[in-house]
Amino acid sequence: MAWFFFALICALGWGFADLFYKKGTEENDKQSHLKIAVWVGLVMGLCALVLLLLLRPEMTPVEFFTNILKYLPASLSYIISMVVGYAGLRYLELSIISPIQNASGALSAICMIVYFAFIGKIKNFFEEFSVLDIIGSIFIIAGVIALAFVENHLSKEEVKVENNDRKYRYGALAIIFPLLYCVFDTIGTAADGIILDENSGMNLSEIDVLILYGLTFFAAGLVCWLYMLIKNKKPYNPFHKSEINKGIAACCEEAGQVFYIYAMALNPVLAAPMVASYCILSVVLSRIFIKEKLRRSQYLCVVLVILGIIILGISEGLAS
Repeated sequence: MAWFFFALICALGWGFADLFYKKGTEENDKQSHLKIAVWVGLVMGLCALVLLLLLRPEMTPVEFFTNILKYLPASLSYIISMVVGYAGLRYLELSIISPIQNASGALSAICMIVYFAFIGKIKNFFEEFSVLDIIGSIFIIAGVIALAFVENHLSKEEVKVENNDRKYRYGALAIIFPLLYCVFDTIGTAADGIILDENSGMNLSEIDVLILYGLTFFAAGLVCWLYMLIKNKKPYNPFHKSEINKGIAACCEEAGQVFYIYAMALNPVLAAPMVASYCILSVVLSRIFIKEKLRRSQYLCVVLVILGIIILGISEGLAS
C-alpha cells in the first residue's frame, strides 16, 4: 500500500509544481526555461548535498563517479524532458501541455512490462497484478491519453480563433515541446523502474538516485546560468522577488521527486501511470488559479483518471 500513497503524494507535489512553473513563466522571455532550470538545479543540488553528507558520507569518489555513469542515461533524459517542457510553457496553456507530456506514464509502464517479462521477473502477468490493478491502470492511462488528444484538438482550435495572439499563433508548432517531453520522460521513467528494481537493478538505493539526479541537475542548472551570463553580459539573480514562483515550483518538484523515487522502487509498473496522473491536478489547478477554461470533454477525462486512482486504492487496500 505504501507505493500508492507515495505515488499520490508525488502527484500532488508535481501538480502544484506545474502550476507555479506556469505562473513563473514569462511568455516574452526567451530565457524563461533556462531560469527555471537554474532554480530546480539549486534546490535539487542543495538537497542532494545534504543527503550525501548526512546519509552517504562513506561514498568514495570512485563509487560516486561510477554511480553517476550508471544513472546518467536516466538523469539526462529527465533533464532534457523538463527543460523542453519549461520552454513549451511559453506557448501553450498548462491544461494543454501537462496532459500531453504525461502520456509518458502509460508508455513507460508498457516498456517496463516488456522488460520485466523479458528478464523473467513477470512470469504470469495476471498473477502479478489483480483485476482491479489492471482496470484502475487502464482507466488512468485511458484518461491521460484521452486528455492529451482533447488538448491537442483544442490547441488547434485556439490557433484558428486567436491567430493574432503570439501565444496561440505558434500553438500547433509548439505541440512539439510536450511531445519531446513525453519521449524523453518515457525513457527516464522506464530507466528508473529498471534501475531501482531490487532484483534486476544496478544496486543503486533510493537515496543514491536522489543524490545523483540532484547533483546532475545542479550541474545542468549551472551550465544554464553560465550560458545566460555569457549571453547577457550580466549574471542572472534567481533570488530576485520576481522569481519567487520559480523557487516555489522547484521546491514542489523536489518534494514530488522524493516520493516518486520510493514509489518507483516499490512498484514501478503501477506507480508510473499513477504518478503521470498529476497532469489531472495540473488541469484542475490551472482552472482554479490561472482561470484556464475547461470543457466537458476535459472534465470527463479528469473523472476517468480519478476513478482509476480510486480503483487502484481499493485494490491495494484489499491486498493489504
